[in-house]
Amino acid sequence: MTEEAKYALVRNWLIKALHDLATARKLASDPDPYLDTAIFHCQQAAEKALKGFLVFHDQRFDKTHDLRTIIRLATPFDDTFSSFIEIGELLTPYAVIFRYPGDVMEPSPSEFKQAFNAAEDLYNFVLSVLPEKTYPL
Repeated sequence: MTEEAKYALVRNWLIKALHDLATARKLASDPDPYLDTAIFHCQQAAEKALKGFLVFHDQRFDKTHDLRTIIRLATPFDDTFSSFIEIGELLTPYAVIFRYPGDVMEPSPSEFKQAFNAAEDLYNFVLSVLPEKTYPL
């Protein structure tokens, strides 16, 4: 893969992550929020940003929604990622927890806000450690 093609692929991962953040924000908006779906997109935004970082570093990864696993793969390239393990622990369950009927059908507004802020922080960190050529246009 050429450097230009790799940058484009990383950019596409980051665009998808950015779209997940925007979707989460829209779905959580009043007057009729869908917090169960919105919080899922928080997890997805973090996952896609991390996977974009790994693509940049030519690091292969398995299909997984476990952000802790993905963060551990990213840490050898920038050990600051280790400080995001707690965010990984927070967000990972949202890949599935509210996707199907269960005892709790929807997160609270404060739970959503915490997840959104965590996902946005992780996304912004990933941007900060990648070259601008990879940023969404």
